[in-house]
Amino acid sequence: MARPQIHFVTGKLAEASLRSMLLNLAERAEFDYTVQVLNITVAALMTSEWIAKRIEVPPGTTKVMVTGYCRGDLQAIEAVAQVPVERGPKDLRQLPDWFDQPTLADDYGAYDVAIIAEINHAPSFTLEEIVAEAKQLREAGADLIDIGCDPGSVWPRVSDCVKALRDAGLRVSIDSLNPQEIAPAVKAGAELVLSVNSSNREHAVDWGCEVVVIPDEPKSLREFDETINFLAARNVPFRLDPILEPISFGFTESIVRYFETRRRYPAAEMMMGIGNLTELTDADSSGINVMLLGVCQELGIRSVLTTQVINWAQTSVRECDLARRLMRYALTHRTLPKRIEPRLVTLRDAKVSAPSEEELARLPHELKDQNYRLFVAQQMLHLVSSGLHLEDVDPFALFEKLAATKPSNLSPSHAFYLGFELCKAMTALHLGKQYRQDEALDWGYLTHEEESHRINLHKDRPSRTTSEESGNE
Repeated sequence: MARPQIHFVTGKLAEASLRSMLLNLAERAEFDYTVQVLNITVAALMTSEWIAKRIEVPPGTTKVMVTGYCRGDLQAIEAVAQVPVERGPKDLRQLPDWFDQPTLADDYGAYDVAIIAEINHAPSFTLEEIVAEAKQLREAGADLIDIGCDPGSVWPRVSDCVKALRDAGLRVSIDSLNPQEIAPAVKAGAELVLSVNSSNREHAVDWGCEVVVIPDEPKSLREFDETINFLAARNVPFRLDPILEPISFGFTESIVRYFETRRRYPAAEMMMGIGNLTELTDADSSGINVMLLGVCQELGIRSVLTTQVINWAQTSVRECDLARRLMRYALTHRTLPKRIEPRLVTLRDAKVSAPSEEELARLPHELKDQNYRLFVAQQMLHLVSSGLHLEDVDPFALFEKLAATKPSNLSPSHAFYLGFELCKAMTALHLGKQYRQDEALDWGYLTHEEESHRINLHKDRPSRTTSEESGNE
């Protein structure tokens, strides 16, 4: 079988680095290649239309690769090249990883775990506030909206709340042990009751909906079994929740109870309430949610109850939505849940690439302008332009070094821009994140893309505003 032949399109500044990398990469990834260097210093400034007018594809080419920064419709290039055109990575140092990415099956994104998102202390909110929050939870991935009632009291408007949510097209569950709240909620359209134990199980026969069975005492399954048998004998549909305990209050033992419950009731539907860990542990919720969804997937627990009360868990529903897809794929395909769902890696990046000392030393001699490029490398902040290379671990000290050169192009707006970029660069330096000038740091599913403040494309001719592209591609 013939090897793929890839035609790489780049600019003059990246040519040497690209050719050096392809020498080893091509053999390892088993492809042949050609390189076309267009008459532009920085490849990142090229648009698809601009490339289409200049590309020359050698015979035998099976694919064209342009920089990930290339803007515009790639069909413009394909119409000329007559082969598929692909945007590669934005940084050519990522090419080895690019050719080593796992190929996911078409079923990635499927899931079989339902998310029940609770609105805590619902009686303290207006119906309008509850409906608005419920819609946001559904948008984040919630399948059911759980109305959390206050223990020790009866909410007279519980039926109005359920009806308002149902009128908004939402599925609803009611979180209460009090039959006086549960009955009107079910009559108004609640399809699931959280929860039932020996204190209210006799009433469950009349509700005509599915219920969640919990133990009277979490550390004992005796009453739990009794309630299960009671409901089963009366054909009340149920799912089982042995109760997840917080760390230091029996967490490990409770995980064992979930395993034991699955062993004893292999065909039963189950639910896990995960807020006792995400809300009661001083740690970002995403990793905890991923781990617990993995437990659920392995044990066949097909629903989770989550909350978003404490600030560090305010995106738990979104995290559970991503995690359930990741874990189903991993279990279905018998693969590690790794390098599959990058959006769940938020604080640090999976891998960071940086220019070498040799590249940084070469850039001041290759660059022809005084626009500033910023890099994070060798645990330092670097500022580079033609004939200039400054470095420091402190952005304030780095800016003082720049000011000492008495630059003629450091206007107030440019200084503000550099200060903003240095702030991002320092964050990346301390957290171990990838920094690329004029781009948002990658916070996974929390990323908010930034509008470019230095690249300005006019008609067919690439040009600059305040500074120039880093030259990585």
